[in-house]
Amino acid sequence: MREITLEQFATAQAENAAFILDVREGMEYLQGHVPGATLIPMSQLATRVAEVPQNRPVHVICRTGNRSASMTEFLERAGVDAYNVAGGTEAWARSGRPIVTGRDPR
Repeated sequence: MREITLEQFATAQAENAAFILDVREGMEYLQGHVPGATLIPMSQLATRVAEVPQNRPVHVICRTGNRSASMTEFLERAGVDAYNVAGGTEAWARSGRPIVTGRDPR
């Protein structure tokens, strides 16, 4: 499984260089997510994998990096250029970076 650091992720996020996939459950996402993140819960990813872009890197994030690690491996096996975000949304928030609440991914 490939992993990126929080700093690498922040750079890619600022440059809109990758698709950000949040694999937490809906309520967790609504309570706070990285700007630009698209929600596809881990429990739904196998049936919704066609919604994940094949033409650009995919940065997979969850709360701490555990669920996203396993989903990164799943996506890699499906041929997706996927990377786990080390530390997850909690590390992102602790670093003082912006968090969005509600349904809007922006």
